Amino acid sequence: MSAVAETNSESLLLVNNIEVIYDHVILVLKGVSLEVMEGGVVALLGANGAGKSTTLKAISNLLGAERGDVTKGSITFKGEDVHSLTPNELVRRGVIQVMEGRHCFEHLTVEENLLTGAYTRRDGRKGIADDLELVYQYFPRLKERRTSQAGYTSGGEQQMLAVGRALMARPTVILLDEPSMGLAPQLVEEIFEIVKRLNEAEGVTFLLAEQNTTMALRYANYGYILENGRVVMDGEASALAENEDVKEFYLGVSGEGRRSFRNVKAYRRRKRWLS
Repeated sequence: MSAVAETNSESLLLVNNIEVIYDHVILVLKGVSLEVMEGGVVALLGANGAGKSTTLKAISNLLGAERGDVTKGSITFKGEDVHSLTPNELVRRGVIQVMEGRHCFEHLTVEENLLTGAYTRRDGRKGIADDLELVYQYFPRLKERRTSQAGYTSGGEQQMLAVGRALMARPTVILLDEPSMGLAPQLVEEIFEIVKRLNEAEGVTFLLAEQNTTMALRYANYGYILENGRVVMDGEASALAENEDVKEFYLGVSGEGRRSFRNVKAYRRRKRWLS
């Protein structure tokens, strides 16, 4: 199993050869394995439909709501098998998923949304109030909008709100699904910078699923590339960013410069890792 670069800590999350089936028929994940080291930022990369979101939901035990199930393999967190735990129990243990699409309670205010993230905590009002102020330090825009209904905030603000709500649960690891989706480039970079600061200053570990390969590899320590429900390549983020196959098929750049995706058939023939 590969290790995340430049972290001195131990393995936190292990996904070992899992298969996921929807509706007892549709095989979506076909033997996916990955490792997340404590204190790392790991990117799960691939095109739409590759299985990134399903992998995150398998870890957080949210597949049941979509008639999905892990039928093979194992998932361990801090050395303990967690497949039988409820999503609520996983949250209490520090595994928090930020869903794709910036889900929030539209009729609640920004601050009320943030406070829902602390519903599993039992450490009293002061601890929650302190963490609320910490969230506002990282997301000053949320403090400005604290009394606004969440449904009337921008897409970027809702993404910040989703991450901030996860922080209110005092996470050990955040499973962050497509944080760049639908956001302007400047906002995407702002979100990733905050992820970097949370990782370095607060010690939060991240496993992030992302189609924006360039941005993800810039901020991650390690990366896994999914194709059709399988891990087809993994390695240090810096090495993946320089890999000619990755540059051509995911960054749109080869040694000959940027290429058109009109040549998709030629691309598929040249995917050496699938041969």
